[in-house]
Amino acid sequence: MKNIFRTCLAAILLVILYLPTGSLAKQEVPPPVDVSRNKLLGYMLSKQLPVIHYSDKVMDDALAFAAFDLYLKQLDYQKRFLLQSDVDKLSVLAPAIDNNLLRGTILLPSEGYEILTKRIKEVERITKQLIEAGFDYNRDESFETDPEKLKYASNSDDLRARWRKILKSQIISRYLDLVEEQEKNKEDKAKSDKQLWTEAEEKVAKRNLNFFNRMYQETEQDHYDRYFNAITRAFDPHTNYMPPAGKEDFDIHMRGSLEGIGALLREEDGYIKVVRIIPGSASARQGKLQAEDIILGVGQGEEEPVEITDMRLRDAVRLIRGPKGSEVRLTVKKPDGVKVMIAIQRDVVQIEETFVKSMLLESPEAKKVGYVMIPSFYRDFEKTRNGSSSRNSTDDTRNAIEALKKEGISSLILDLRNNGGGSLMDAVDTTGLFIKEGPVVLVKDSYGNKRVLSDEDSSVSWDGPLLVLVNQFSASASEILAAALQDYGRAVIVGGAHTHGKGTVQTLIDMNENIPLLHLKKYDDLGALKVTIQKFYRVNGGSTQYKGVEPDIVLPSLFQHLESGEQYMDNSLPWDRVEPVPFVRYGSTPVDMAALVKKSEERVSKDEGLQVISDEAAKAKERSKKTAMSVKLADMKDKREEAKAARDKIGAHYLKYREEKGETMGEGHGVESDGEKDADKWKEEIKEDPYIKESLRILSDM
Repeated sequence: MKNIFRTCLAAILLVILYLPTGSLAKQEVPPPVDVSRNKLLGYMLSKQLPVIHYSDKVMDDALAFAAFDLYLKQLDYQKRFLLQSDVDKLSVLAPAIDNNLLRGTILLPSEGYEILTKRIKEVERITKQLIEAGFDYNRDESFETDPEKLKYASNSDDLRARWRKILKSQIISRYLDLVEEQEKNKEDKAKSDKQLWTEAEEKVAKRNLNFFNRMYQETEQDHYDRYFNAITRAFDPHTNYMPPAGKEDFDIHMRGSLEGIGALLREEDGYIKVVRIIPGSASARQGKLQAEDIILGVGQGEEEPVEITDMRLRDAVRLIRGPKGSEVRLTVKKPDGVKVMIAIQRDVVQIEETFVKSMLLESPEAKKVGYVMIPSFYRDFEKTRNGSSSRNSTDDTRNAIEALKKEGISSLILDLRNNGGGSLMDAVDTTGLFIKEGPVVLVKDSYGNKRVLSDEDSSVSWDGPLLVLVNQFSASASEILAAALQDYGRAVIVGGAHTHGKGTVQTLIDMNENIPLLHLKKYDDLGALKVTIQKFYRVNGGSTQYKGVEPDIVLPSLFQHLESGEQYMDNSLPWDRVEPVPFVRYGSTPVDMAALVKKSEERVSKDEGLQVISDEAAKAKERSKKTAMSVKLADMKDKREEAKAARDKIGAHYLKYREEKGETMGEGHGVESDGEKDADKWKEEIKEDPYIKESLRILSDM
C-alpha cells in the first residue's frame, strides 16, 4: 500500500545513496556517458514510479521482464541486426533489472549498445557485398514481414540471407516506382529497362548508406534514455521518461506539428507512426496520409527519400518539417502492408480549421439536421489562468448549435471521429450543453480518492434527437463525452466496434525538481517523467480505460481489422468498475434501440458506399494476415496493382457525388477563389460521407 512512509523512505535512501563523495579516482579516459547521472536517474525511477504511478505495480521480476521485452523491441524490433546468441547474452541481465536499479547499477544499455554497434557494422558490410553481387529478381521466394512471427537470425549466414531478401524487395519496389514515374512523365526521355534497374539499385544503395550513417549517430546515452523509457512503459503505455531532448518531442506532439505537414507522430518499436492528422493541415487537405500509417522514408521534393526506420523521432520530425510551400515526399506503409508514395506541400495549419465546424444538412428522411464536428477539446489555459477570455470548444459548440437552431433543425449530429481528446474541462462543459445538470465523469487516483466532475449549469443548448459519431481514434476526453451522453440515454452512439480506450490521466514531473535533499553535485538536465496518476470512470461505474466506448449502432470501417486501441498496447491498465454515481437518465427522447439497430443493419447491407467499405475492409483484413511477402518481381507488381485498384474503388465512390455535380478537378465555381473553394470543400465531403448518410437515416428512425 502506498503511504507517506514509503515516500519519505525513498527520499531518505536517495540522500544516503547519492551524497557527493568527491572525485579522487584517476580517469585517464572520460566515460562516454555520465555514469553517476544515469545511476541517479535509474534509482529515482525505481523508487518514485511505484509511489507515484496509479497502479500498484512494484519493482519486481515481473516488471523487470516486461521492461526487458520493451527494451529489446526498441533495440531491434524488426530483427534485422541481432543474432539469437546476442539476445541470449542480453537476456541473462533481465532478471536483475529491478535489483540493479535499486543498487544504482545499470548494465543493459551499455551491453546493448556495444552489441548493436558491432552488428550494424557487420550488416553494413553484408549489404554492400550483396548489392555488388546482384539479385535474381525473378526468383520465387518470400520473407516474413511480421516481427512477431520472425525469429532472430541464428548466425551470420542466416542474417545475410535475411538481408538479401530485404534488399531485393527494396530494389524491386524502387524499380516499380521508377516505372510508374516514367509512365506519368511521358514527355521526358524514356530510360531503358536496364537503366531503370541500375538506377533503382543505386538509389537503394545510397539510401541504406544514409540509414547506417544515422544509426552510427546513436550515442550510448541515447541507449540509456531508451532503457529508462522501457522501465517507465512497463508500468503502462502512457508513462514515459523524456530526456532533455525529449521535451522538444513533447512540444512537437502538443503544438509543433501544426507546422509542416500537420501530423502528430510517435516513435513505436523502431517505426515512425502517424498518431493523428491535424484537421485543416496540409496532410488533412491532401487526404492520403492517415492515422496508423507508418512513414518509412522522407524525400525533399525530387530528392531520393531518406529511410527513417529506427530513426529518432526528433530527427524524423526535422526531416518532415520544412518551410511553407516546399514539398515533402513520404514513403508510407499502410496498415494492410501496402506501400505508397505521398507528396505533400508543406503549409502552416490554418488555426480556424482546427476549431469546431458546423453546417446544415437536409435530407428527405430527417428534414433539416444540424451537423457539428469537434476535432478536439481545446482551451488556452494560459489565458484562462491569467483571467483573460479565450476561445474554447464548449463556447464554439454552443454558438454553432444556436446558429443551427435558427435554421430550424429537427435533430443534431455531433461528430467526434478522430477526436483525440484535450481539455477535460471542455468535455464536461460540452456534455452540459445536452443535459440539464448532473455528474459527467468520476476521477480516481492511486490512493482510492474519488472526485466527481459535474455539469452544474441547468441550461440546455439542445434537447432534441442527438446522434454522436465515433471511431477507434476517438480517445480520452471525447470518450468521456460520448460515454456520458450514452449513460444518460441522451444520444445514440454510432461508429466502429469501439473507441480507443484511453481512460487515464497523466502529469508531467520535472526530474530536476525531485533531486534528493542535500545532494549537492550538479548534473546536466535530468529530463522529465510523464506518469499516469488517475483513471476515468463513467457515471454508470465502468471505466473508459481499455474497452473504450462501445457504440449502440456499429457500422463497418476500413480500419476494423487494425489492432488499434488501448486493449492492444503493451502493459495497458485493465478495465474495471467502481460504484455508479447517482444520476437521472434523460427521459424526453425515448429510443427503441433494438429497432434502430435492426433497421440500420438492413440498410447497411444494401448501401453502396458502406458495402464498398465493408468489402474492402474484409480484403484488408485478409491481406494483413498474409505477412509473408513475396520478393518476386511479378508478384510484387501484381500486389501493387491490386492495392491501387482497391484505393481507386474507394476513391471512385467518394468522387461520384462531385462528378455528378460537375465538380471534377479543373472546374471552378465562377469567380470563387481557390481559398474559398478549399474552405468549403469539407462540406461537400460531409454530404457524401456514407456514415453521415446513414446517420441521417437513423435520426429519421428516431
